[in-house]
Order: sequence, then C-alpha cells, then structure tokens
Amino acid sequence: MNKVLIANRGEIAVRILRACRELGIETVAVYSEADRHALHVRYADEAYLLGPAPSRESYLRADKIIAIARKSGAQAIHPGYGFLAERADFAQAVHEAGLIFIGPKASAIAAMGDKMTARNTVAAAGVPVVPGTEGEGALNDNDLLAIAPKIGFPLLIKATAGGGGKGMREVNNSEEMPELIHSARREAESAFGDGNVYLEKLLLGARHIEFQILADQHGNVIHLGERECSLQRRHQKLLEESPSPFVANDEELRQKMGAVAVKAAQAVEYVNAGTIEFLVDKDKNFFFLEMNTRLQVEHPVTEIVTGVDIVMEQFRIARGRQLSYKQEDIHQGCAAIECRINAEDPYNNFMPSTGRIAHILLPTGPGVRVDTGVYPGFEISPYYDSLISKIITWGETRAQAILRMRRALEEYRIVGVRTNVPFHQKMMDSHRFMGGQYDTRFVEEQFSFEEMEEGKENYLEIAALMATLVAHQQMERSAQVIQRGERDTSNWKWVGRWERMQR
Repeated sequence: MNKVLIANRGEIAVRILRACRELGIETVAVYSEADRHALHVRYADEAYLLGPAPSRESYLRADKIIAIARKSGAQAIHPGYGFLAERADFAQAVHEAGLIFIGPKASAIAAMGDKMTARNTVAAAGVPVVPGTEGEGALNDNDLLAIAPKIGFPLLIKATAGGGGKGMREVNNSEEMPELIHSARREAESAFGDGNVYLEKLLLGARHIEFQILADQHGNVIHLGERECSLQRRHQKLLEESPSPFVANDEELRQKMGAVAVKAAQAVEYVNAGTIEFLVDKDKNFFFLEMNTRLQVEHPVTEIVTGVDIVMEQFRIARGRQLSYKQEDIHQGCAAIECRINAEDPYNNFMPSTGRIAHILLPTGPGVRVDTGVYPGFEISPYYDSLISKIITWGETRAQAILRMRRALEEYRIVGVRTNVPFHQKMMDSHRFMGGQYDTRFVEEQFSFEEMEEGKENYLEIAALMATLVAHQQMERSAQVIQRGERDTSNWKWVGRWERMQR
C-alpha cells in the first residue's frame, strides 16, 4: 500500500493525510466545488473534483470516489468519519473494485453500523441493551406509532445508519411523534442516504461513556479505555474527556465495560478501529447503546492518554499486520479533554455561522494539541458540518487539563465567523463540570444559558466603553495636528532662507 485516497474533508482528512505523510504513503484528496481551496486539498499529493457542493452530489458519490481511486492508482481508501464511513455497500464496492477499505469488513458494518442489527447482535451475545425496537426489523411509521407506548415515553427516534446526532429526535408523547418521525427520516436520508429509523427508550440522568476498540485480522481485539461523552446538546457531542470522572475511581466497572466492548466486537468478527457506546445510569448499571464502525471525532483524547496513534494502527491493520499492543500494554497515563470548536453563535441559540475566516490564531504551549482544517481566507460553507477545530489539552491530573484548556481557549482567536468558544469557557468555569457531576441532560437542563446572556450584556457594555475611548483618542489626535502656515511653505524653510540672506 503506497497510495491512499481519503474520502472525506475538513480536519479529519488533514489528520489522515498527516499520518500518511509520516508513513511515506502518497495521498489523494477529493473535494466538492465548495472545498476547492480547502486545506486537505492543499496537503494532498493529488486532488480530484467530485462535483457540486451538496454532499449527495459529491462526498456521498461512492461511484465517483472509487473511479477516482482507480484513475489515480490508489490501492486503498480511508473513509474518515461521516459521509460513507459506515456504509456497508460502499465498503463492499471498494473491496469488489480490488481496493483496500481502511476500516471494518462490510459484514461487520452491516451488523454493527445498522443500529437495530447491532442491538440484536449484542443482545444475542448476552450484552445488556437499552429497551427499544430491537428484533423488529425495518418498521414503517404506523408500526413505530403502535410500538412506542409499549416502550414508554420519553423515547428517541434514531437513524439506523450513521450517527453524530443526525436523524435523531426526542419524543415526549404520541401526539408529536408523526411529525418527528418524518423529520428524522428526512434528515437521515439527507445525511446518510438511508431514511430508516428505530425507537429507543430515553434513560434520564444517564452518562454516555464509550470504549475505543482495535481489532486486527488475526483475531486480536483490545480496548483503549473509556471516554466520557455526556456533555451534549441536541444529542450532538460538544466536549469529551478521558478517563471518565464517573469511572475513574471504579476499576472494576472499567474492566467490566471494557470486556463487554471486546465481546461485542468479537460477536461480529470486527476488524480495524471502532467504538462501543454505553449508557450508564446512576447506579452504574450499563447498557449497550450502539457501535460506531469507524474512527471517532474524539479519538485524540484516547491517543493522548494511552500513547496509541489510532490512525497509524488503522493502516497497520489494513496491511494485515498484528496490533502493536496487547491489552496489558494499555494504560491511561494522564487526563485529556477535547473541546469541539464549531462555527455557531452560542448567544443566538447556536445558530450556524458562515463566512470567510479573516484571521485565526491557534493556541500552543505545553499540553495543547489542535486538529483543524481551516486557515485565514478559508470560507465556512453552509453545506457541511460546522466543526472548525478540535482543541485537546492534557495534564497529569484532570485539574491540570482543565487549567490548560482555559488557557488554550483564551489564546484561541478567530475573526470572520462566530464560534462556540464562549460556551466552552463557561463550561470550564462550571462547578458542576469541575466536580465531574453531569449527565447527558446537563447542558440543556442544568447548564445556565442565562449566564451566557449576562456575559453578552457585559460584552456589549465593554464594546461601548472601548468605542468611546477610541473616539476620544481620535479627537485628541486631531486636536494636536499643526495646521499649515499662511505662507506657501513651512516655517523651517523660511528660517533657512532668512539665515542664508544674513550671510
């Protein structure tokens, strides 16, 4: 394998390109018309146009991507996350084209990438699952409406393909359910090309904890410990950390969940990198939620605390080699936090913000890593995910990681679009967050957005004061300007002429 096509965009494409460069692998990028000047296009050795900006006409065109791989001479395709990463038909098409798919087998994606099938598979293996429509197969709207009362409200409508909160709706009663099913199907079809959905009981007060797993082609499966992903808004993760403050002092719980994660992967003969997600209630009972058969957005926190380069391991596995590590080699040696910096306005209900980035200054220093796919002059498009950068900080303790994140967020500067940096700054100052006392509902129900509005008023007051000071300074400068004399030249020249005349 000496040339790889990256079937993605943004920061994850840049992340994979860097790994390829370290391995001495030539790279091929693909891009839409909106991404013609994107950073991943500049980084790659070759780049090919896919089509118009909408993802269905570009990054979801499996046929075009495979054709470009053949044309460019690439031997493998890395899907990144999102788009086609969890499409079993795409993985199978890549295999049939004689190319290497840097990810799991199509059968494993079909079994675990489809959320309903995954639930059925792990339940058969004895893994506890959240109550829902497991075992029911694909259901139409009427079937879902009939089954919902048996599961009990509140519940979630979830897309069977993909993840990232897309195609997901929370339902509190049967009256609002038809419209929510329709909107969930529409969003899932747009994001993943598959509008199928299923139902799942909504566990209140639960923690969202996931385990990173790696599996090679020789039957070796290990987990890399847990990540805490409970800080979410509208089921979209905002911040992740490892180790979980909820699990940190309970090694027995960690070992149990890790063993179940490995068992779930072995149930489908899984190969490559993946993530087993759990919901954990207040009594530390855990339930299988779903499996993401791909690289996760939040993989850097696990890389930091374990020292394992997950993307490098993906390439190693795809080449048919054994894992570089055994389970006993894995230790969580520090604490790490990741904040997702999105192009959205936290003071305006997190509305998306688009435009051209005029200036960006990334934080640096001890214990700070930034993964990004933007640069000054880059245009934030409305067609794709709003993720701009990921800031990851780490320290010997969780407290040190938080302090470094505060500094990093303060150093981060971006001009041209609004970002959710103020939200993360507020979170870092939250006593509940610092104490690790939060769940999946914390941001929407307990985190004070009123404080953010108060902060907005303070910023407006500060801006008004600064504007007044600038205006005053400009007036002072104008008052000190010496006007030209009545003569046709300066006084200095007149003095010089007078001196010459007196000689």
